[in-house]
Amino acid sequence: MAGVSKGTVDRVLHKRGKVSEDAHHRVKTILNQIDYQPNPIARNLKKNKIYRICVLMPDWRIDPYWEPAEQGIQQAIEEFKPFGVTVDKFFYHPHEIQSFVTKANDILNSTPDVLVMVPLFQEESIKILEECREKNIRVALFNNHINTLNNEIFVGQDLYQSGKVAAGLIDKVSRCNAKIVVAHLDKEAHMELKENGFKSYFEEKKHSQINLISQSFHTDNDEKFNSDVSAFLELHQDICAIFITNSKAHKLIGQIKRSNSKITVVGYDLLEENIDCLRKGQIEFLIHQKPKRQAYLGICYFVEYFLFGKEVPTRMLLPIDIITSENVGYYLD
Repeated sequence: MAGVSKGTVDRVLHKRGKVSEDAHHRVKTILNQIDYQPNPIARNLKKNKIYRICVLMPDWRIDPYWEPAEQGIQQAIEEFKPFGVTVDKFFYHPHEIQSFVTKANDILNSTPDVLVMVPLFQEESIKILEECREKNIRVALFNNHINTLNNEIFVGQDLYQSGKVAAGLIDKVSRCNAKIVVAHLDKEAHMELKENGFKSYFEEKKHSQINLISQSFHTDNDEKFNSDVSAFLELHQDICAIFITNSKAHKLIGQIKRSNSKITVVGYDLLEENIDCLRKGQIEFLIHQKPKRQAYLGICYFVEYFLFGKEVPTRMLLPIDIITSENVGYYLD
């Protein structure tokens, strides 16, 4: 169409080699006329390059919160496998640092193109990120955010803001002279962001009559956990609301019921046990963190970068959805 050789067109398209001004003008004119768009998938296939993404996340068979995230990863595997992208899953024990480090080192030794990671253990995660930078491995974090100097992306919620949302829900249903508890079950670093957001809400509202208490419990020993919670509720019989900063709100419900107290409960995540408590009116609100969507997007952004040259966003904050017994059905597959 331009009256030049294929080689000249190739040099114009890829901006390489010498092309006369006249030939360059004729090729560019035709490209504009036909609205030429390169096929990035075909280009990738021509390179014969297999991109490898490794996912490092807590074992969903130990903590069921992570099961939807594993489903999101599996969805990405099935969707992108035909395009020369492989995704390998590495699961670590959510309460064992050494398990995390061992799996991370296995990944680093295999030098993937991308690491998609849940950084539950902050100090160890920062070391892993530093090694990724040295080995030129791109990184995406999901669910848990950590502040580093690297160029990793983050997919998840604004945890500080979700804490403020929880406080606003409680403020709307509690009396003004309330005693409110922020409960951490098996505390992790990211929970402090939620607590800080929760506290900031009442500070900004200048609710001087609100009595906020922060309390941590461990759930690895059922007998001790039940005893600790029972003793705490006995000591604080005037609690009107509890904000549980992770997916384990259902574990507190049994003790709350035994205390015969009417306590407003706000928690996180659509575990079956939490949904059951929500429908029974034992939990008033759940904040949905969309772990399946987080994991899927963490992989999807890099696949689109490899295949289509799309820019990878540095942050993708998902909406903070408030789930009640009336709308929970719309969020279930």
